[in-house]
Amino acid sequence: MCGIVGYIGNQDTKEILLKGLEKLEYRGYDSAGIAIQNADGVHVFKEKGRILDLRSIVDESCKANTGIGHTRWATHGVPSHENAHPHQSTSGRFTMVHNGVIENYSHLKREFLKDVSFKSDTDTEVIVQLIEKLVNEGNKVEDAFSQALKLLKGSYAIALIDAENEETIFVAKNKSPLLVGLGTDFNVVASDAMAMLQVTDQFLELMDKEIVIVTKESVTIQNLEGEVVSRDPFTAELDASDIEKGTYPHYMLKEIDEQPLVIRKIVQAYQDDQGKMSIDQDIVDAMNDTDRVYIVACGTSYHAGLVGKQFIEKMANIPVEVHVASEFSYNMPLLSQNPLFIFISQSGETADSRAVLVRVKELGHKAITITNVPGSTLSRESDYTLLLHAGPEIAVASTKAYTAQLAVLAIFASVTAESLGRDISLDIIQELGIVANAMEVLCGTKEEMEQIARDYLATTRNCFFIGRSIDFFVGLEGALKLKEISYIQAEGFAGGELKHGTIALIEEGTPIIALATQESVNLGIRGNVKEVVARGANPCIISMKGLEEEEDRFVIPEVSPMLTPLISVIPLQLISYYAALHRDCDVDKPRNLAKSVTVE
Repeated sequence: MCGIVGYIGNQDTKEILLKGLEKLEYRGYDSAGIAIQNADGVHVFKEKGRILDLRSIVDESCKANTGIGHTRWATHGVPSHENAHPHQSTSGRFTMVHNGVIENYSHLKREFLKDVSFKSDTDTEVIVQLIEKLVNEGNKVEDAFSQALKLLKGSYAIALIDAENEETIFVAKNKSPLLVGLGTDFNVVASDAMAMLQVTDQFLELMDKEIVIVTKESVTIQNLEGEVVSRDPFTAELDASDIEKGTYPHYMLKEIDEQPLVIRKIVQAYQDDQGKMSIDQDIVDAMNDTDRVYIVACGTSYHAGLVGKQFIEKMANIPVEVHVASEFSYNMPLLSQNPLFIFISQSGETADSRAVLVRVKELGHKAITITNVPGSTLSRESDYTLLLHAGPEIAVASTKAYTAQLAVLAIFASVTAESLGRDISLDIIQELGIVANAMEVLCGTKEEMEQIARDYLATTRNCFFIGRSIDFFVGLEGALKLKEISYIQAEGFAGGELKHGTIALIEEGTPIIALATQESVNLGIRGNVKEVVARGANPCIISMKGLEEEEDRFVIPEVSPMLTPLISVIPLQLISYYAALHRDCDVDKPRNLAKSVTVE
């Protein structure tokens, strides 16, 4: 959830680090800092707030060819100058940036560092102080680094510099993402390749509990026992223009508009030479062999999983359970005889999901990851991967990754159904083409969505989303979008549940956004709208063409009823965007949130 960058080479490192941090600011933005090293020593600049605030205090006259940087999402200690990274040891010899959570930091403090005076409330400072203590006891720096890491319990991605060694950055990771980028007469460190695309597209993946010695001429990977590991680099297949806003005021709006293109890219990516939908035969075989699928995810991906359950059960006739990863890892249900796990994660680095995956692999079960990031931790550690092909998603509030997840799940379900000999009467290629066209129409309704946001959400303190059947799951996602970027208290409910308690919350003028896209429950949801109107609610009904009625506020184009979640969510995304905009909220970087949740 935080971002790390590092550079060692021949260029002045300040601007490289700052530009890299700007690319990672979506991962954390309550404070930021850099440490640069030259013949005069290590110079630390850090500040509470955004990268722009950090830029304002960096001494432009200070030149250096080695440096590390960090943008923070607070876990230990409030956002402050003292808690901002980089952190230094007492003498100032060692300087460190760190992502992750050290679970036993309090024990390490008591056991090894009783006499140390700490400047911050962070677990990170414990690591850097521990390394200095081990060096002071006579250990070489590399040995002290390795010994300290062996004492840590939890997750970490670390970059460390030594004031007495200008030629090296010490790097390590466990459970938190980190890459080393390769260049000519320079090398870099980054928690995400996009941070360093400005200087290289060649990267080395790092595995858990590996130590890396980085100089400007070489990169040496070894395990905690000191054994050297050889690994080939990969090319980061990212277009630098994909991570720029271009003419858009916000990444979120750009990514909403990219959804039709993403659907078309997905269809193309999963077509074989005969023009049929196709996925890896091993994945098909795994689905054919399982007696129950367990979908594990968090947040928006969890909502995609709820829709995916409908796709798989209705098309392939395979029972599916959907679980919140953070609960599943500590409270695993009774599993079927031959379970198959599907992990859904935009980043592929979600810590809660990875904790489940580790347990699943220990039990010997097979796992599929659906992710947007090839080579991510969940992708590497699963048996199989289905890629989203959505391109980089920068805004914290997920939009195009969600609809990409639905599209891939629909293809996955249809291919599985076909392999089982089931006739689903759904030409998935044609239907997703219709979906992409409908998305384009909806992305052109921004003025109407902005007006809905003004009419219903300008001053409200809360909002409820209701739907039945598959619309209920879309309502959950709509509520999440609204609450996370506008800070309006928003909740999604099954329409039939209103009278079982929730209707007590309805007051005069309470906005209710109701989805009506399913003919089988159309009359039911409209009856629920009547119930809340009778209690003073202000309803906004979004229906599908063919089911619309006179009082409906907006009608979406007609698509296959099963695939309506791919398009009915777009008005909810746009309404949320404009509600946040009108309230002067930071649309792309909402408070207290980060894009990639890499800590449990």
